[in-house]
Amino acid sequence: MPQAKHLLIGSTRSGSGKSATILGLTYNLQARGYKIGYGKPIGTFTSKELPESAERGEADVEFIKQALNLSQSLLRPTLLNLDRSALQRRLSGEDQDDYTIKLEEYKKLIEGDLVLLEAPANTAEGTIFGLSLQEMSNHLDAPILLVMRFGSLLVVDHILMAKQRFSDQLLGVVINDIPDEQYETALEVLHPYLEKQGIPVFALMPENRTLRSVSVSELIEQLGASILCCPENIDINKVMVEELKIGAMDVNSAQSYFRKSYNKAVITGSSRIDLQFAALETSTNCLILTGRPFISDEVAHKAMELGVPVLSVNKDTLSTVSIIEGCLGQVRLHEGIKVTTICEMMAKHFNFDRFIKIMGIKALATV
Repeated sequence: MPQAKHLLIGSTRSGSGKSATILGLTYNLQARGYKIGYGKPIGTFTSKELPESAERGEADVEFIKQALNLSQSLLRPTLLNLDRSALQRRLSGEDQDDYTIKLEEYKKLIEGDLVLLEAPANTAEGTIFGLSLQEMSNHLDAPILLVMRFGSLLVVDHILMAKQRFSDQLLGVVINDIPDEQYETALEVLHPYLEKQGIPVFALMPENRTLRSVSVSELIEQLGASILCCPENIDINKVMVEELKIGAMDVNSAQSYFRKSYNKAVITGSSRIDLQFAALETSTNCLILTGRPFISDEVAHKAMELGVPVLSVNKDTLSTVSIIEGCLGQVRLHEGIKVTTICEMMAKHFNFDRFIKIMGIKALATV
């Protein structure tokens, strides 16, 4: 049996979309008949659901395994959970393991046609353990697919620097989250420029509001909120929040302010019944009340009529806003609607034929 090829999915900073890219790649390659493996050599987030006595698991690995129905034989082991205690053991000399030897074991696991390995958060992370992006690429003889968030055209500087650093190890790039108003420029200017520099551009991915949204279920968990109304409508696949608005003005101004946003969460005081009604008269998916945990009968009736969950938090407005903005600033994939969205977007925007040819994996029958 031929040995499976490995591909490292890396980035220059966290939150660039590595996990989303892996999901979309795996799903669409599976649809073409390929057997795809997955691993995350360095784990950075441990599932809260695992018992303390159990071997520490990696939440992303488990999620991707379940979302893509991967058998255990297609999963590569996590070699290290990167947390404070692991760093302290390494710095103190207690941990003197050669992790590159452990990484070599990956080559002996031959199940699958292609194994996608999720690299650390950036190009430096893991260096102290000999498991940086470039070190893993060297030891596994695996090319690097770089995933970048657009931000602005200055993303080109980071990509060119990566090309200088990784040279022929760089397979190409995927550029995510490109605003609609800049997509044409990225397509007509950025794309050909990078190609002329010898950097294959496999995908230019437009921004997507669904991917930037957060479920009401996630907000409840992150805020430690209690549910005052409509708990039956809090469904991880249906109630999603795309924007956040704060209600702290007069009601006339609020009506115009709220109408400009869709699928939003509105934060306001539990005593501001006028603003609560104003929010419910527009596209509001969640109402978050600060102060005394109270909801008027009239607001409760209106919320139930519309199916809008109403939450109560015991935090101040500033802290509540900060937590929600943090949630909206990340692409959290642990929601079914996002998995579907990213797989559809990858099918549309990612050049799979070119990818398969450059990677040199054997063409299989398509479906």
